[in-house]
Amino acid sequence: MLRTLFPFPGGVKPEPHKEASAKAPIASAPLPERLVLPLRQSAGVAPLPVVRVGDRVKKGQVIAAAEQWVSASLHAPTSGKVADIGHYPLAHPSGLAAPAIVIEADGRDEWRERQPLDWQKLAPQAVRQYLQQSGVVGLGGAVFPSHVKLDANAQIEELIINGAECEPYITCDDRLMRECAAEIVSGAALLRDLTGARQTLFAIENNKPEAIRALRGAISEQHEDFIVITLPTRYPAGSLRQLVYALTGKHAPFNVLPTALGVQCFNVATVQSVWRAVAHGEPVVRRVVTVSGNVRAPKNWEAPIGMSMDALLQLSEPLSDTDGLIVGGPMMGLSLPLTDAPITKGSNCLIARSPRLFPPRPPESPCIRCTACAQACPQGLQPFELYWWSRARDFAKAADYALAECVECGCCAYVCPASIPLVHYFRFAKGELAAAAREQKMADSARSRFEFRQFRAEREKAEKAEKLAKAAAAQAAKQAETATTPLATTQDATMKSDPDHA
Repeated sequence: MLRTLFPFPGGVKPEPHKEASAKAPIASAPLPERLVLPLRQSAGVAPLPVVRVGDRVKKGQVIAAAEQWVSASLHAPTSGKVADIGHYPLAHPSGLAAPAIVIEADGRDEWRERQPLDWQKLAPQAVRQYLQQSGVVGLGGAVFPSHVKLDANAQIEELIINGAECEPYITCDDRLMRECAAEIVSGAALLRDLTGARQTLFAIENNKPEAIRALRGAISEQHEDFIVITLPTRYPAGSLRQLVYALTGKHAPFNVLPTALGVQCFNVATVQSVWRAVAHGEPVVRRVVTVSGNVRAPKNWEAPIGMSMDALLQLSEPLSDTDGLIVGGPMMGLSLPLTDAPITKGSNCLIARSPRLFPPRPPESPCIRCTACAQACPQGLQPFELYWWSRARDFAKAADYALAECVECGCCAYVCPASIPLVHYFRFAKGELAAAAREQKMADSARSRFEFRQFRAEREKAEKAEKLAKAAAAQAAKQAETATTPLATTQDATMKSDPDHA
């Protein structure tokens, strides 16, 4: 079935670098002796630990439970002992540590009891709570809790299953679609029933022909009416708002969720994890990670959550001149030194960095306002204006140029002839605006508290003055009564003793 596509503005076509890691099947990473599990592995509120140091746990057992709706539980990726609950470094340029649970594996990899969920007999809200307890989040990188996206009140017309995978080097979704197409289609059917979507669309870039064939075959075998749409290969075709526009023609501004337009979107890895949770009783304890770049054996590894990034990198045999890692894709990922920070639910790719593959960026030179960045921006913004006002620290003016709508895709920096790291400036400006907003909120809160204290003090003063006035009035009345009574008595006595009066 042919379907009209709506080309989004801008975008770029970087070298894909996908062939090396996509040709080999997904391999299972060996179980490490030690796993470090940061508590915050999804957007929203971090779950709270429900285990203590020294506790024995089984694979799939809840070790941190979601306490609020926008949160997801965390599970033990293997059986073993809780060795520590403390602060450990994250895969972030800051090098800051965050709360984490450390598990020492016992080597048995023993599952807790697993049972499929008879979801068709349950209310949708019960299924959503089950997915929350199973720790299902967006595995495409956003890590937003999936159960929150299954809003019972949303009127969903189109359910989009995102298999675009537009960033260079990353092929974990490609291999997953080739090898687990039946599970992905089953998961999509489940999500369709939960959302009540009228139409289910699979979106895949045209550089993944094997994945397209596998999904179409699985859809045919399961007699579903899903549509597989082939997208032109152009970054960032897999970005949420660009994908929604390309498939439906609906434009979602930065402050409007796609659900308001009747659209919901899930990554293919997320869809598979939904099916594994429901059909097999398996929470999210592993994920597929692409390891590529400056390595001898680029490959996709199914790795346990909490495994060291350095240990996973070693499985693909990094070359001697490897000088760091890119966590995520080269367009939007984080560049880090070699690190033993742990794999998390959002870790979809590790790229071994080297001067040969990623030469040092040329020195930044002045902007000549060539507008190449504006032509490449998929959001239709004017990055050169955003850069100017961000550099001038006039953040309010940057906000006027729709800084908040920047998705930080990196297209502008990719095409900039002046080698300006534009996204760095935009992130800085966003951070300053967020800090100013927090300070303003705190100031408003402090002013409200001060004004309320003043109001309360004045009210108490007025109440006290009123009480004093009433007390004074009562005292005066009493004194007046006391003064009047003796006078009347004296007059009566005088009148009685006066002969003339008698």
